[in-house]
Amino acid sequence: MTWSRADLERVAERVRGGALWDEPMSRHSSLRVGGPADLFLEPADQDDLKTAVEALQGLGIPSMVVGGGYNLLVRDGGIRGCVISLKRLDTMTQMPGARLDAGAGVTNQALTRFAAENCLGGIEFLCGIPGSFGGALTMNAGAHGSETFLRVEYLTTMRGGEVLVRKGSEVRYGYRFLKLEPGEIVLGARLRLEPEERRLIEARMQEYNAKRGGQRVGFPNAGSFFKNPPGESAWRLIDQAGLRGKTVGGAQVSEVHTNFLVNRGDARAADFLTLAAFIKHRVKEESGVELEEEVRIVGEG
Repeated sequence: MTWSRADLERVAERVRGGALWDEPMSRHSSLRVGGPADLFLEPADQDDLKTAVEALQGLGIPSMVVGGGYNLLVRDGGIRGCVISLKRLDTMTQMPGARLDAGAGVTNQALTRFAAENCLGGIEFLCGIPGSFGGALTMNAGAHGSETFLRVEYLTTMRGGEVLVRKGSEVRYGYRFLKLEPGEIVLGARLRLEPEERRLIEARMQEYNAKRGGQRVGFPNAGSFFKNPPGESAWRLIDQAGLRGKTVGGAQVSEVHTNFLVNRGDARAADFLTLAAFIKHRVKEESGVELEEEVRIVGEG
């Protein structure tokens, strides 16, 4: 099925949230690179998202979903079709039994603050991870010996406009991985937490933030660019390969943390892709280990 600009306009007219045309994805990526999306939507709520999804599918228009724009690299050619931001799906509700409902658009920082204020422990490891809770769910983000899905009681998603609720124990997940069906969108989750004194929760958050001080690299970045291979640290392998400070165009291996690739101010997506390929080749040559990107790479070259 083919689609036209007029089809995109019909979709935009049906969505109550914001709509932007030919929107540079560099504005919605922590790396500050990426070409334009034909249409960028911010549905106002879950019903608005359903309207957008059904309209796009009915017209055969391709779409993709983004959260906070972390862990994302958009190629310089941009994205054909529609990009949907879940930024406005940002509700949080405390539930009985030390449970917490959170939408995909909630930031990890807001989520951990809300949990601490309500004396709910167990999710504070997310406090130093930038981005949205939806992103944390989609990649099963983790730190300090814990990971997101260890706390998920129910996962809520949307597929084809239908809302699905599954037990966390019924979904497939692993290290930086969540199994979703094609076109399935993470809407949020119910977390199973533990009653605890606020001062103890906040003390752990302060400790975790202090430990992440070495990751404050001072330039736009996507966080850890590569996954840690089993029994190894990606940053150590990159460092041992002599790549600290290695530069391609405006992209650089951070001199502070070598698993962070940073934008020194004028980088293009192509610079990051070339630099990443060089790193993988050199690390394989030096240590025999094949690195795998943790960032999600999308769009046209």
